[in-house]
Amino acid sequence: MKTLFARILGSRQGGTLLLALTYVLLGTLLRLGFLAASSGQVSWGLATFGALVVGFAFDLVMAWFLTLPFGLLSACWPTRGWRFPLVAAWVFGASLFVFWKISEILFWEEFGVRFNFIAVDYLVYTTEVVRNIKESYNLPLIIAVVALVAAAAYLGWRRLGWMAAWHAGAVADASSRWRAGAVLLAPFVLLLGVAYATGRHDLKVSSPVHSSFAERLTAGLRHMGDPQPSWANSYDTEVAKNGEYAFLAAFWANQLDWHRFYPSHPAAVSELRQRLSAQGAPLAPGTTDILRRVPGVAGARKLNVIQVTVESLSAKYLGCYGVNDDEDKVDYGKLGLTPNLDRISRESLWFSRCYASGTRTVRGMEALALAIPPIPGQSVLRRQGCENLSTLGGALADQGYDTAFIYGGNGFFDNMSYFFGANGYRVVDQPAALKAGRKISFANAWGACDEDAFAWSMAEADAAYATGKPFHHFIMTTSNHRPYTWPAGRIRPELRDRQGGVAYTDHAIGEFLRQAATKPWFKDTVFVIVADHCASVAGKRELEIKKYEIPLFIWAPGLIPARKVDFMMSQVDYVPTLLGLLKLPYAGRFVGADALAPGYQPRAFISNYQKVAVLRPDGLLTVLKPVRQVAQFQADLATGALSPLPRSSDADAAAEAIQYYQGADELFNRGGLAHPAR
Repeated sequence: MKTLFARILGSRQGGTLLLALTYVLLGTLLRLGFLAASSGQVSWGLATFGALVVGFAFDLVMAWFLTLPFGLLSACWPTRGWRFPLVAAWVFGASLFVFWKISEILFWEEFGVRFNFIAVDYLVYTTEVVRNIKESYNLPLIIAVVALVAAAAYLGWRRLGWMAAWHAGAVADASSRWRAGAVLLAPFVLLLGVAYATGRHDLKVSSPVHSSFAERLTAGLRHMGDPQPSWANSYDTEVAKNGEYAFLAAFWANQLDWHRFYPSHPAAVSELRQRLSAQGAPLAPGTTDILRRVPGVAGARKLNVIQVTVESLSAKYLGCYGVNDDEDKVDYGKLGLTPNLDRISRESLWFSRCYASGTRTVRGMEALALAIPPIPGQSVLRRQGCENLSTLGGALADQGYDTAFIYGGNGFFDNMSYFFGANGYRVVDQPAALKAGRKISFANAWGACDEDAFAWSMAEADAAYATGKPFHHFIMTTSNHRPYTWPAGRIRPELRDRQGGVAYTDHAIGEFLRQAATKPWFKDTVFVIVADHCASVAGKRELEIKKYEIPLFIWAPGLIPARKVDFMMSQVDYVPTLLGLLKLPYAGRFVGADALAPGYQPRAFISNYQKVAVLRPDGLLTVLKPVRQVAQFQADLATGALSPLPRSSDADAAAEAIQYYQGADELFNRGGLAHPAR
C-alpha cells in the first residue's frame, strides 16, 4: 500500500506537495539562521526548543495557505499541455518564497525582528521604498540568488525523482482533479466559517447594531490573527514566528482597539485628568477632557522657533553623552562625529535624559507636535480623524505665528503633508520646493539632503521676517537614514553608513546655525534640536530602555540661559515645556507636561510596536501589551538591564500607565484632542 506521501506525489497535487516542502525547508533554514545570528541573546533552554517547534508548526500551516493558489491551479488546469505552464508557475512560486525569505533577512538586519506593521506600512510607499532598496542593496545579486535557489530546489526534487513522479501522476490523475481542489479548499472554507462566527460574537459584544457579513468576517479574521507566540526572551519569540503569518497578523492589527487588546479602566479619562492636574498646570474648569488654558506672562516677546527634528539620532552617537555602546563595542564619544552638536550642548538648555516615545518618525512627530504618548497601532498621523488637533503649530498660529512643516522628502510618505497641513502648518516638502523653483543640490531615495532643507527654512524665515510676523518651523531631516548618502566633501572620507549619516547631519546643522547667526531675525529666535526617535531598539529584553535616549537641546544665545537638566523627561513634554519658556498664553489639549514647572513629576513614555510602557526615575518599568497583559520590571537605568517583578508589584504604576495610554486613546477617538477655539 502506497504511503500518503507517495499517493499525493503521484497525483496532480504532487507539485503542490513539493512546493510546500520547499517552503517549509526554506523556513526551517531561515529560522536556524536567525537562531545562529541571535545565539548570544536567546535563552538556550526549553523555551528556545519550544520556539523551534512552534515555528515549525506555523510553517506547516502557512505552507498550506500559501500553496493553495498553486493547488487550485493544478486541479483546474486541463490535462493537455499542462506541463510547461504548471512547471513555470511552480518555479515562480518557489522564487517568491525565496525572495520573501531574503526580504526577512534584510528586515531582521535593519530592525532585529520578524515582519511587523512597519513592513505593512511600507507597502503603501512603494516609490520611496523601492528606491531605498535599489540604493541600499545589490539588487542584481539578490535577484540572481533568488533565481539560483529556486532553480536548485526544482533540480533537487527532480534529481530525487519526485518531479518525474508528479509529472507522470498528473496525467494519470485527470479524473480526480476537481475532488483534489475540493479537498484543498475545505480547510479554507472552514477557516472562513470559524472567522465569521468569531466575528459575529465579537461584534455582538462590542456593538448592539447588526453587522454585515464583511464586517463579521473581517472582525473574525482579525481576531484569529491576534495570537502570536510569546516568550520572556524576545529573541525566542522572534525565532518562533513565521514571517508571512507575522506580516498578515500585523496587517489585521495595524490599528488596535484598546479595550480589546489592553488592560482598561472604566474611568481612564477622568483619572488622567487628575494625573495631569498634579503636574502643575490646572485644567480648564467645567470640562471633561484635558483642555488647559495657560495665561502666559504679560508683555512676553513672540520669539521665533526653529525646530530641527533629526532622523534616527540616538544619544549614544553624540560626544557630549560620552556613552560607550556595549552592544556595538564602540565608544562613539571618541569618534568625533558631532563637534557642532557637542558645542551646542554646552550653550543650550540641555535635557540630557530625554526619552523618545517610539521607534519611527511618525511616533516622534506625534510626541513633538501633539504632545501625546504613542497610541498602539497606527500613528495618529495616519488615522482617520487626524485633522484639527491640538498641536504646537496650532497654538503658535493662534498667537499670529507663520508656521511651516519643512521636509526634504515627499510629505505624502506617512501622511505627513496631510497631517501637518490639517493641523496649523504650511507644508514645504520636496514637491512643493520644486514647484516653487527651490534648489536641490543632492538627493537620494528619501529626498533632498539636509543642507537643502535648511536652505528652504532659511528662505522661509527671511520671508516671514520681511512681513513682520514671528515664525515657527518644524524641520524634518532625511540624511541620517539608509542608504546614508550625502554631498561630497562634507565629512571625513573614512566615515560610512550610520556614522557618516550622523556626521553629515551634524555638519549641516552647524552650517545652518552659522548662517542663521548672520540674519537679523537670529537674536529673536529659539532653536530646538531633537531626535524623532533613536537608531534601533532591537534587543533581547522586553524593551531596551537605554536605546530610547535622545538629545534635546534648546539653543537661544542671550535668550535662554545654558544649563544641563539631568532629571528624566519624555519627548511628549517638549511642547508644553517650550511654550512655558516662551511665556505666551495658549490653549491646548496636551498629555505632556512642562518639565520646568514646579509640579512636574518625571516619567517617560516608550513603545515598541504593540508594547507601550511608562518608565519612572526609580527604574520601575510598567509594560502594557496584548492581550490585556501588564508586566513590571526593575530597570537599571545605566545599563538597561531589566529584572522581572512579581505580577502587580506596584498597582499605582500599573494604573498610571493605563490612565495615560487608554486616556489618550479614548480622547483621540472621541474628539477630545481637538484644537481649542480661541
